[in-house]
Amino acid sequence: MSPKAAIHNRSGSFSDRWIAYCQQRNIPYKTVDCHSSDIIEELADCSFLMWNWSQTYAEDMLIARGLIKAVESMGIRVFPNSETCWHFDDKVAQKYLMEALGVPMVKSYVFLDRARALEWARKTEYPKVFKLRGGAGSSNVFLVNDINKAERLINKAFSTGFPPVSRWNALSERWWQFKRDKTFISFFNISRGIFRALIKNPTLERLPVQRNYAYFQDFVPDNDSDIRVIAIGKRAFGIKRMVREGDFRASGSGKILYDPELIPEACIRMTFDLAKKTRSQSLVLDFIFSDGSPLVVEMSYAFASHGYLSCPGYWRNDMTWVEGNFHPEDFMVDDLIVSSVERS
Repeated sequence: MSPKAAIHNRSGSFSDRWIAYCQQRNIPYKTVDCHSSDIIEELADCSFLMWNWSQTYAEDMLIARGLIKAVESMGIRVFPNSETCWHFDDKVAQKYLMEALGVPMVKSYVFLDRARALEWARKTEYPKVFKLRGGAGSSNVFLVNDINKAERLINKAFSTGFPPVSRWNALSERWWQFKRDKTFISFFNISRGIFRALIKNPTLERLPVQRNYAYFQDFVPDNDSDIRVIAIGKRAFGIKRMVREGDFRASGSGKILYDPELIPEACIRMTFDLAKKTRSQSLVLDFIFSDGSPLVVEMSYAFASHGYLSCPGYWRNDMTWVEGNFHPEDFMVDDLIVSSVERS
């Protein structure tokens, strides 16, 4: 019997394509619930586990890292494995990792004590960028132009803290998207955003409040875009994201350019190099530039895959170009399951 894959099925995640691809390739699989108390028993007849766990699900954040380590101890191969995801949704851990490996990154500062943070705020130069250690997109990312705003954010960080997903920030995002797109769907999303701002979402309310630390990065001027490169195994692809009008953030702008000529080779090589050093199955790096040199802003293993279906091709790790559209999730299945079966 061929080895079987277990897939945690969540609509809207990588699992949609994983399941379709397994069906196309006649790869044996079954769907499982990684939130189940009996998940270890469910995996007894499986050789692989694929789980696109997310920072927006409290259950995932509570158990994912520990469960993955336990499943790996059974000899089951996992995507993402521990080496790929231990730093996921943790900008503080990412700072330490990139500093340890000498990766060129935007200068970052973390404080675990209010007094030290306030002392730094009185001495530093502005502007700075304040972030939470976790959170998707541009939620809870603030440009800090002076000490007054820095002190307000620091005092809040060490008192009431911040929700990991701000309902009002989310509503502001929907309003911005409507002004950008001017479509019926974007208008309808505003009404949904108002409802969600007024009515608490039980799933999001279960996520812990972010408090008792402060995290800042230098603001790097003169960037009208960022570059995102994703390496999955020995392949990499990238996009250029333009910043929002009247803003400094590119994440979530929806203004995406897919021309591979716009992706600097240095960014591709840096992504391949860091993926190799960290033994990452999937590595996402966001870059901005200072005096023409790329700096990493942050990293991840996960991404919204629908945003990359228009990529015209990808690079192999020897920098040769492979022309043609693709599903990134297929690479994950190929690397974890197909290549393993072919080697056996």
